Amino acid sequence: MNEPTQVFIQPDPTGDLLTATLSVGRWTAGGAEVTASGGAVLVSAAGGISRVALRWDEPVPVGALVLGDAWERSYGDLQWRHLQPDRFLPWYWLGHDEKTGKTFGAGVDVHPGAFCSWTVDQTGFTLWLDLRNGGGPTQLNGRQLTAAVVRRFEDAATPWRTLHAAVEAMSASITPRDLGPVVGANNWYYAYGEGFDEKAVLQDAATVVELADGHPVKPFSVVDDGWNPGGNGSGGPWESGISGLFDDMARTAAAVKEIGARPGLWFRPLLSREQGPWGRTGQSDGFGRALDPSYPEVLDLVRADLRRFKDWGFELVKHDFSTYDLFGRFGPAMGARLTDEGWQFHDPTRTTAEIILDLYREIRAAAEGVVLIGCNTVGHLAAGLVDVQRTGDDTSGRDWERTRKMGVNSLAFRLPQHGRFFTVDADCVPCTPQTPWELNRQFLDLVARSGSALFVSVDPSARTAQTDHDLGDGIRLALSGGNAADGGIEPLDWLVNTTPAVWRASTGTVRYTWSRPWGADPAAG
Repeated sequence: MNEPTQVFIQPDPTGDLLTATLSVGRWTAGGAEVTASGGAVLVSAAGGISRVALRWDEPVPVGALVLGDAWERSYGDLQWRHLQPDRFLPWYWLGHDEKTGKTFGAGVDVHPGAFCSWTVDQTGFTLWLDLRNGGGPTQLNGRQLTAAVVRRFEDAATPWRTLHAAVEAMSASITPRDLGPVVGANNWYYAYGEGFDEKAVLQDAATVVELADGHPVKPFSVVDDGWNPGGNGSGGPWESGISGLFDDMARTAAAVKEIGARPGLWFRPLLSREQGPWGRTGQSDGFGRALDPSYPEVLDLVRADLRRFKDWGFELVKHDFSTYDLFGRFGPAMGARLTDEGWQFHDPTRTTAEIILDLYREIRAAAEGVVLIGCNTVGHLAAGLVDVQRTGDDTSGRDWERTRKMGVNSLAFRLPQHGRFFTVDADCVPCTPQTPWELNRQFLDLVARSGSALFVSVDPSARTAQTDHDLGDGIRLALSGGNAADGGIEPLDWLVNTTPAVWRASTGTVRYTWSRPWGADPAAG
């Protein structure tokens, strides 16, 4: 990436952006210094630093379509859109000039030291580096921070291929584990954390094993939220299951294995039902208090939880809600501000991005040999540190519109991250009485073909000969890797459709119908 045209520095989040002065390759203002050479953006400051903006004055075609990513999960909001100067684009952006057919853009490598986003307008584009600690300035105290490594993306023949090439470039420094197919059962979208016990979990395991029908790759069976004494949505301690429902978690894991599945477990690492020190200032959601991972003691707790789950015999752990527990907001509400102003972590000398990256590294190290799913985790920071990433917000066993909006959109626009950042998980395929199987089965087919993670939520009361036949076909296709060996799948109408309905697959063009006869219901989902 060539050097920027201008640089602006904001030492305090309530103050103005200061125009930096360039001298001998260094941009300085407000007691901070920025160098941007060879793509690496280095930032140092004697005191506090909040944001840095790097501007490239390079005209963008007026009719260009622009695409960005999301901080954590997407929320049905990924799309190509005409120029909107105030639209913030997390991590990377692509532009597509329909007149010339060329695609171009820029982005930052995974594991940056800042939350990085872009804005694009007719006269150029700006990289915004959020270097804050919580809602206040980070005290670098003279330390030099590698805030980001910036890359330019050149046309690779089509927008789809260009996005693949861009993701490959941004992830060149990591090598995700090769897990093979990740397929299994998850009870969330029919149980929703209520009224289930070990017997129901074992029934789920038996169902997915039956549907796999002797496939040599074993499926997973995941115990989702609702197993620990705090109940649905709560926090730790994570030392035992609910009395009378999950009396012995090691026994539950062993029983799942005996049936022929691989046991998995959900937990919320940064929420505690106990009062005490190490809390994140001002953050609680009614289920407990958020923990501050800049305290070493919090990392000790998280490590102990993961080792306990491993000792119980669980082969997969899904860690959830950490972004919400840190920021007090989910992705759409984070926006460019990320969080409320005024609070900071216990350790004010590291950026929020550094603190989160260190948390993910500790989780990865403590769960050696365990398959890790990150949910509500920051994609660019979690890359290579989770095995599987929930890339979209929840699908639904109660409302098909959520599955259409969240699941299809996430898979279409983030599938190029699959196998490069992590295994993509567009979320579960529900099979429930409340949702239409003729639509769910199409989502099942798409996910199975994609080679990404496939989890199914099968309500026992919704099983029929037809659903079992379709589920079995989809699960066995996914366990065999889908169409990945044949070049994968590609959305053909993604430039004009947020939930693409026309896809290229190894068998030819596949067309899906995602809506009922009246179309998408704007009051649902």
